[in-house]
Amino acid sequence: MDHHGAPPTLSADEAIRLVGSGDRVYIHEAAMTPWELLEALARRAPALHNVETISIHTEGPAPHVSEAVRGHIRHNALFVGANVREAVNAGVADYTPVFLSRVPALFTSGVLPLDVALIMVSPPDTHGFCRLGVSVACARAAVDSAKRVIALVNPRVPRTLGHSAVHISRFAAMVEADRSLPEIPRATITDIHRRIGEFVASLVPNGATIQVGIGAIPEAVLAQLADHEDLGVHTEMFSDGIVDLADRGVITNRRKTVWPGRIVTTFALGSQRLYDFVDSNPFVEFHPNDIVNDTREIRRNAQLIAINSAVEIDITGQVVADSIGPRIYSGIGGQMDFVHGAQLSPGGKAVIALPATAKDGAISRIVGQVAPASGIVTTRGHVQYVVTEYGVVNLAGQSLRRRAELLISIAHPDHRPALNAAATDRRLFEMPAEARGQG
Repeated sequence: MDHHGAPPTLSADEAIRLVGSGDRVYIHEAAMTPWELLEALARRAPALHNVETISIHTEGPAPHVSEAVRGHIRHNALFVGANVREAVNAGVADYTPVFLSRVPALFTSGVLPLDVALIMVSPPDTHGFCRLGVSVACARAAVDSAKRVIALVNPRVPRTLGHSAVHISRFAAMVEADRSLPEIPRATITDIHRRIGEFVASLVPNGATIQVGIGAIPEAVLAQLADHEDLGVHTEMFSDGIVDLADRGVITNRRKTVWPGRIVTTFALGSQRLYDFVDSNPFVEFHPNDIVNDTREIRRNAQLIAINSAVEIDITGQVVADSIGPRIYSGIGGQMDFVHGAQLSPGGKAVIALPATAKDGAISRIVGQVAPASGIVTTRGHVQYVVTEYGVVNLAGQSLRRRAELLISIAHPDHRPALNAAATDRRLFEMPAEARGQG
């Protein structure tokens, strides 16, 4: 069907000629990563210099950080996924820490203006509108603000609802593709995860609205919510566990105070079953991060329960989430958006859930002091509930001394003596008289 303003349909290599030296190039995130366009960009790299690619996490190959493009293309990760982690930590790619709610404004305000956006979309409908599929997160602002948009048009992209429509007249070029979206296997849930899931689920009242991510702990939490009633969802992202609860009638969104009757999200990542679930489904709306992750929007949801994780947490409540010591692991993402927003929500709760140990129990994830150069994502002024397999504590309004007592109580028993000693060294606990006398 002919559409007014339709751009030319080109090969990937032809379309990528629209990228010039000095350009900043946005890459559509998560499952919507346009691999064919990235591969064409890597092939064009020798003819380019000073090109910056920019995105939150992407799935699949990352030819834009390969050794072959160095000196021509440098990546700037606003959230570090597995496929660029090595490059960032080798110093050949960059990491920009930012709240996910603020990413769209970086593009639209001119702080990080975009020359080109590489995206993947559904074919146009009868009105000429394509859909941004299972990620509207930062792509919405990229498409709206970039000087040139190159669209990979794929008939297997779900036609998601919400603020996901883009008219083909916005595209400088279209490239055809026909392939499945990447699927993410479901996490294996251990007994430790199951126990954490039980504790977190105990904090979720019927009728609550939840924010939850992807991975073993979120999966375990969702499995433990199977007997809850009338839950709603307002979340940065979701995976297959949400579909399970929707199919069971647990998630109805009926009691949501805002956006009632709809799961509200920015991106989805999981199995083909998940992608089929969101296709043309009015029960799910995709909106950009500057709306879904906006603290003002989050707080309007009554009983918003935000469930997030951490790498480690010190005995005063500082939450490390984007790095392991100096090694960048992920990003700030939406954790602070939701931790702060949930506590401003009437009846809301912010939960940080993590196993008590790492490395088969050898390392405590509740620590006396955070590792040097670690990234504090949630400050001790923002932290509220902390959950491990040993229990739940609420740090809000508690002194540093009391926080140390509470957090040590949910640490692995083998590590509690060392944590008590660390708390004493930090003068959070009173030093025994005999030790004072030796000083």
